[in-house]
Amino acid sequence: MVQTPPGSSSATLPLHVPETLRLRVTAQQFSDLAASNQDLHLELSATGELILNPPTGWETGERNSNIAGELYLWWRSQGEPGKIFDSSTAFMLPNNAIRSPDASWVCPQRWNALTPQQKGTFAKVCPDFVLELRSSSDVLQPLQAKMQEYLENGARLGWLINPQQQQVEIYRAGQTVEILAQPNQLSGEEVLQGFVLKLQRIF
Repeated sequence: MVQTPPGSSSATLPLHVPETLRLRVTAQQFSDLAASNQDLHLELSATGELILNPPTGWETGERNSNIAGELYLWWRSQGEPGKIFDSSTAFMLPNNAIRSPDASWVCPQRWNALTPQQKGTFAKVCPDFVLELRSSSDVLQPLQAKMQEYLENGARLGWLINPQQQQVEIYRAGQTVEILAQPNQLSGEEVLQGFVLKLQRIF
């Protein structure tokens, strides 16, 4: 929204930004934008480009809810190790990008090593585990680039779940991407020990 001069008949006017226009902001400006637009899902690239993600539809919202619930149940059963986060949480990565995975987990050692300042509005850490869920409006390539960015900034395990093609791309630190076609479940391996995500409700 754009503020109008004092005394005008309208307090704000809508601003429609073409997709071809790239807006760049500082980290502080991004923080101010996010605080003023809490209903929007904003991200920031490593080069300072503002990224606006549209609201999800009900199918993606339901899938996200199921995934977050399963991750929470695992976390509780394991004695609440580290921190788990939903899709509304943003992190400042070491490359200065600010990203919001659809689900994530930070191990207790790395979380406890953060200073109070590093645990600010956007914690300055890349989660050990990240998950991105492709919605019907998402283009696949930017999501794949985001997954690679997570790995380059410290993630150890990542899942890119693609319901449209019923496949999952598994990203592991130091390894090539593994693509699974129509898997029944996913294992948290050594990163999320004991976590199993069954995909019947996702696919």
